[in-house]
Amino acid sequence: MNEPIWIPSIEQVKNSNLTSFMKYVNSLFNKSIDNYNDLYTWSVYNIEEFWKTIWNYSGIIHSSEPYKILTGNEMFGSKWFEGAKLNYAENLLRYRESKLAIISSREDCPTIKITYSELYNYVASCAKYLREIGIKKGDRIAGYVSNIPEAIIGMLAAASMGAIWSSCSPDFGLQGVLDRFGQIEPSVLFAVKNYQYNGQKIDCTEKINDIVESIPHIKKVILIDRFFNFDRRALSKGNSFDKSSKFIDFREIIGITSGEIEFEQMTFNHPLFIMFSSGTTGKPKCIVHGTGGTLLQHYKELTLHTNLSNNDIITYYTTCGWMMWNWLVSSLFLGATIYLYDGNPAYPNIHALWKKIEEEKITIFGTSPKFLSSCQKSNLILKDNFKLNPLKTILSTGSPLSIENFEYVYSNIKSNVQLSSISGGTDIISCFVLGNPNLPVYPGEIQCRGLGMKVESFDEKGSPVTGAKGELVCTKSFPSMPVSFWNDPDGRKYHSAYFDYFPGVWRHGDYIKITERGTVIIYGRSDATLNPGGIRIGTAEIYRVVESMDEITDSIVVGFEVKNDIKIILFVVLKKELELNKELSEKIKNEIRNSETPRHVPFKIFQVNDIPRTISGKKVELAIKKILNNEPVDNLDALANPDSLAQFKNFISLLYN
Repeated sequence: MNEPIWIPSIEQVKNSNLTSFMKYVNSLFNKSIDNYNDLYTWSVYNIEEFWKTIWNYSGIIHSSEPYKILTGNEMFGSKWFEGAKLNYAENLLRYRESKLAIISSREDCPTIKITYSELYNYVASCAKYLREIGIKKGDRIAGYVSNIPEAIIGMLAAASMGAIWSSCSPDFGLQGVLDRFGQIEPSVLFAVKNYQYNGQKIDCTEKINDIVESIPHIKKVILIDRFFNFDRRALSKGNSFDKSSKFIDFREIIGITSGEIEFEQMTFNHPLFIMFSSGTTGKPKCIVHGTGGTLLQHYKELTLHTNLSNNDIITYYTTCGWMMWNWLVSSLFLGATIYLYDGNPAYPNIHALWKKIEEEKITIFGTSPKFLSSCQKSNLILKDNFKLNPLKTILSTGSPLSIENFEYVYSNIKSNVQLSSISGGTDIISCFVLGNPNLPVYPGEIQCRGLGMKVESFDEKGSPVTGAKGELVCTKSFPSMPVSFWNDPDGRKYHSAYFDYFPGVWRHGDYIKITERGTVIIYGRSDATLNPGGIRIGTAEIYRVVESMDEITDSIVVGFEVKNDIKIILFVVLKKELELNKELSEKIKNEIRNSETPRHVPFKIFQVNDIPRTISGKKVELAIKKILNNEPVDNLDALANPDSLAQFKNFISLLYN
């Protein structure tokens, strides 16, 4: 479709944050930029000037100015804003007022509302406790937590003193948690004792005990009860606690008299978050993101590309193990109100989350194509049943947004809303391509490449192409590149992850097309990562479970697109005397569900007699993915057993049943 499905009004463009920034650039550099394409071109060909301008425009709180914006001529090893000192938490807690900072809903629990003033006090109390038990700069603080205010409080308390925060959601199986936290050895664990999903109450205490026993570095466990509602009467009134106990209740911590927060001033690249890769080729990689790069990049995306202001109420349906949680929390930097939803968005029915959006007057709603498709399949006509007047923007990420998704939103949800498909990753804790309040929306396309991000599409020879499918690459350094990988002292893992394929250029692992008008079409992952429901999952996480089963001798797993969602397809080689039946299929699914998460469970399981591998012994998931999509498989000479590929053609018709 060549016609836009939404066009911003003249008034909307005139009043957007992006237009204000454009005027700021023009006045600062004596320019006459009046459109996004020219602004983007200036930003990527004047990288240092652009990011220094963002630094100044944002009003970022800092104690020391940078003496050099960018050091290094190569992407790998480049350093940003040397000499600058700041604190992430100080910037998010700059507001001390009665305005709402957080609104939080959990299944079958009362809504919780926390003001900016209250949030500051809660973080101050938590930070005081962490200091009293000896936490210091560089220590790791882990969160085995739901999408709740307590997670934000713990994270900000850690950040205030220069500790490093890392989190995952409680639906991870034990091994999934240990594969992540076991590598970074946290000193403190924030953990939810219980949570509810789809009406089912889940107790986590046994798993918490197993985590603590398996990671001896954990000295303290801060337990969070889902029924705690931040009622001051329920808080401890004292200033003391049992320092000898390994376990302490969260409410005791934030009941401590606190006073002012002592914000440690950190270098721009000081570690702030440790995020985790999907674990495609082994244990998840521990990706370290820096303080300043995270804050500046999030500010740019939230302010200029999302058009967020302090008058907005923004939400993203996410877990604490996904980078969109970190992105959402950074909205506090702008004085906006963030809305947290913990639970199944379709519990007790498909209207549940939309009802909350209506009640809380959400203005910016972030979701996934899977959720929008579920609404579409349920024949929801929301514009007739909900008052969504405040809703101005819908964001979607995790997987490509289909043309049908676009058409459904504008026909059945709201005709005068900006639907912004966005795409980036945990690797950069932000986006490469995203929305734009000044540009039209075309179905199936992402509005633009992000300011300051020199994103290109490379063909197999490493040459940039327009109007053709290629690899998503970024050819110039940007501040939110990882600081490092944890336990990667020489940087080999880091370099190998992004810079080996096209030497010196960031290769992200997505297939894209950049159109003549500057929009972007995403075709999905070019590597073996799985994206069911928009959640990135590594094949190795499934292999570790499946191949530990006695019945299975080998396996291979791929992602296959079925009705605008990625479904996990598992192929298994069984012991000679066995055949795959319903009972064994259910056993495999239960093993995966219990060890990892429900999202890891395969859509289909098939029995095969051999698994294709390279000469060096590596499984070739991409070859099977191509066969299932009726695409030719190249480079058969690299396979040790190329004849094994033929059997997979037999399953193509069965994938749709």
